Amino acid sequence: MKTYKMSKDRFPEFIELIKTKGQLYGPVKGNGKYSFEEIEKFEDLDFDYQRTVIGPKKFLTPSRYPTLRYDKSGQTDVFVSDEPQIVVGVHPCDIHGINILDRLFLGNIKDPYYEKRRNNLIIIGHSCFPDDNCLCKSTGTDMVEDGFDLFFTELDEYYLVWVGSDKGLSIAIEAEDFLTEEITEEEIQEYVRWQQKRSGMFKSEIPSFKYLADIIHLNYDSKVWEQFGEKCLSCGTCSLVCPTCNCFNVEDRISMNTEDGFRERILDSCTLPCYSMVAGDHDFRPDRTSRLKLYYTHKLKEYIGRWGQPSCVGCGRCVTYCPVDINVITVSEALFEDVCENPEVCDL
Repeated sequence: MKTYKMSKDRFPEFIELIKTKGQLYGPVKGNGKYSFEEIEKFEDLDFDYQRTVIGPKKFLTPSRYPTLRYDKSGQTDVFVSDEPQIVVGVHPCDIHGINILDRLFLGNIKDPYYEKRRNNLIIIGHSCFPDDNCLCKSTGTDMVEDGFDLFFTELDEYYLVWVGSDKGLSIAIEAEDFLTEEITEEEIQEYVRWQQKRSGMFKSEIPSFKYLADIIHLNYDSKVWEQFGEKCLSCGTCSLVCPTCNCFNVEDRISMNTEDGFRERILDSCTLPCYSMVAGDHDFRPDRTSRLKLYYTHKLKEYIGRWGQPSCVGCGRCVTYCPVDINVITVSEALFEDVCENPEVCDL
């Protein structure tokens, strides 16, 4: 992995350069919350944030988009244009989220709609400091080594710029006037101190996270799920904000003249009523408890068996946005308390 250094006062020039490569998006603050929005000028960017409401998955699995148009003469697949989308300011946890989506949608059977968007996407990561809801140290996603094109670590007077792909290297070569490979021993030590400072700032954790999948499996029939099911609103907020949730429904929209129509994908959630309903109106999970249990066992246990890791990246969005305090912290703590009177000293 190639590494450069960039003076902070050259960063606005770099942003102007990458704007020429495609549509530029970045973190913007509005109404007290952050979101990835299209950037017109450097001053619109605000990197002093912990999380956007919706992560960069919105560029890969939008909440609603057409996949097919048809009429009586035939059908045509609908793909996005070839114009690149550049997302700057992506945090490590969200990059891990994209890596999880990549494994799912670009595995043995590739999703052509996702693949087209992914090939068009340029990811420029940015370092961050945690707030009270950040859990990525527990999930091992507070650092990232792949899945980005460029990654900027912000130190006092400069950035360390990590190259993660051929696309990133091409941008770095074009931006050679802003970059240098001369990194001193003192600057390396500053980076180490920065990492130590950041590591010590995490306040929230998931207790014994590495054992959580085993606890879910061994205590699958825990009464904990009923307790959370009684609280759950089935609103789907957890799936909407989670950077790895990707379930979707497919619907056909026929025009009033019945001559043509289109097919579209719509974001869905396993916590919503009717998600598990099949022909004949049979619902495999008619109650909130079974749907919530599916959501968390799939995310924290089943993903490990299929993909080698859980699909929680510790971004803290479920902690921040669930209106009834159901999240990966409260669920994991309840499961551990159910099998251990004192989870802090329980010999697991």
